[in-house]
Amino acid sequence: MARTAEPRTVLLVEDELLISHFVAEELSEYGFAVHESATAEDALRYIDSGAAVDVLFTDINLPGSIDGTELAIRVRAIRPELPIVYASGRYAASGPERMVSRSVFVPKPYQPSDVCTLLARLTEEVGMRH
Repeated sequence: MARTAEPRTVLLVEDELLISHFVAEELSEYGFAVHESATAEDALRYIDSGAAVDVLFTDINLPGSIDGTELAIRVRAIRPELPIVYASGRYAASGPERMVSRSVFVPKPYQPSDVCTLLARLTEEVGMRH
């Protein structure tokens, strides 16, 4: 991956702390800046703050009143061009029925290195900072 002067930022939304930390560490080693959120509500506050986010990587099954699918819908309304990647162990390889357009689904368990490659490709395709 061609490194840019400023790292791309991943908003990682995962309620399983061990998974979140493991994936965040792998993403950081790959050159991403990572903001971890355990709930969709926290992720929405982060997006609403205007913080730089280049890709949303969210688990679908999250605690609270908003799941990852609803989070993606709300984020897409705020940031229409933001790449969105869903992850879950409860769906077939094609993902849930209610995915936003131009999004990607990654079935669990996944290899963090594969996620790094996918997120790098998605952020390069968009080619913009938010």
